[in-house]
Amino acid sequence: MIVTRFAPSPTGYLHVGGLRTALYSYLYARANGGKFLLRIEDTDLKRNSEEAVIAIREAFEWCGLAYDGEVAYQSKRFDIYKEYVQKLLAEDKAYKCYMSKEELDELRAEQEARKERPKYDNRYRNFTGTPPEGIEPVIRIKAPESGEIRFKDGIKGDMKFNCTDILDDFIIARSDGTPTYNFVVVVDDALMGITHVIRGDDHLSNTPKQIVLYEALGFKIPEFFHVAMINGADGSKLSKRHGATDVMEYKRMGYLPEALLNFLVRLGWSHGDDEIFSMDDMLRYFDPHDINKSASTYNPSKLEWLNAHYIKSLPYERLAKDMLEFGVDFNAHPKGELLLNILRERAKTLIDMATAANSIINAPQTYDEKACAKFITPSALEILAKYAEILTLNLDAAGYEKITNEFLELNGLKLKDLAQALRVTLTGNSVSPSIFEVLEVLGSSEIKSRISKILKEKR
Repeated sequence: MIVTRFAPSPTGYLHVGGLRTALYSYLYARANGGKFLLRIEDTDLKRNSEEAVIAIREAFEWCGLAYDGEVAYQSKRFDIYKEYVQKLLAEDKAYKCYMSKEELDELRAEQEARKERPKYDNRYRNFTGTPPEGIEPVIRIKAPESGEIRFKDGIKGDMKFNCTDILDDFIIARSDGTPTYNFVVVVDDALMGITHVIRGDDHLSNTPKQIVLYEALGFKIPEFFHVAMINGADGSKLSKRHGATDVMEYKRMGYLPEALLNFLVRLGWSHGDDEIFSMDDMLRYFDPHDINKSASTYNPSKLEWLNAHYIKSLPYERLAKDMLEFGVDFNAHPKGELLLNILRERAKTLIDMATAANSIINAPQTYDEKACAKFITPSALEILAKYAEILTLNLDAAGYEKITNEFLELNGLKLKDLAQALRVTLTGNSVSPSIFEVLEVLGSSEIKSRISKILKEKR
């Protein structure tokens, strides 16, 4: 059975790059009847943030990425890590290193002077003497001193690392007893039964060290998939200057989770020329072996386009519920469903829809100055006053269009003589959906009330 995981560090909010990794891991497990696990890598007790843990779980809930079982917290597993450190010491696969900070600094200075890559020289690897006083030892693994480490990456293909170039006897437990990142990742992935590790290629340099640990501990090595980074449009690594990077910020900006997931799955993966992918589509087509080797580019315009697509296509009940968080209750309005369906055709975000909805539902308290200067002229006010007199029944959009055309013909006017002035009167600005659809939503009584208001203020 395929078992994948997502293992963020709770030192900040969930980044969109992390969400993409989680999505890839989720899809591969779910599509193959496997398990998707969530592990919080919180061994750095000084930098951990409970708010970050909450934000990570909120992001998963919002996006609908359900994980199996309970969340695993590394901070609650220190006894397990100590047990495996002791196992390696007992089997002479690891050792205590008493190198002082002064010794390490001196070694690095010598290596840099020789233009060598700074690395530990394994001086305590076979130490049998009396330990120096006053130094709490670190624990180092006995890494291979020659040969190569090879593995097949599911994305990058055959990988080869020369042991003498990349490895020294790296630390697996610090002098205070706390285990290091590479060690706990290996122990956890093995004990949790992880079969496939999908992660960013910034972890590629960790993989040889982790393979050394898998082999030393007698654990089965999982399959690795190292995903290329997401870049901004300028080619640099994605950062806040390229747009929102905190997943929950996208929710606050009015994006739908379906759009964000669709956007992220396409950043590095494709299925023909398809652009729209529901969750069912992703589960049907996604395979991590098809992920691109090269970095992908973050394109906010594509995200907006996708968001507009999902705003147009999701059911009324779902959008109406989401809009409550933006202060609009469409169900409380007698023509709420009609209004939402009108607005969804133009909106790129839920904030766009909320702004447009409020301008129609609520009578304007102020009017856009430029729009008034251009459209609310003395002659326009006289036309509005006459127009109000014919509004006696509530009609649908076609009915309002019919009586409006009759009014214009009778008075020798064209639609442009009335429409923009009426739009400003009803919404406070010169931008709205079709004026006849707005009339249908408001009804004749409210239309007359708003005309009366502007006549009092502007005549």
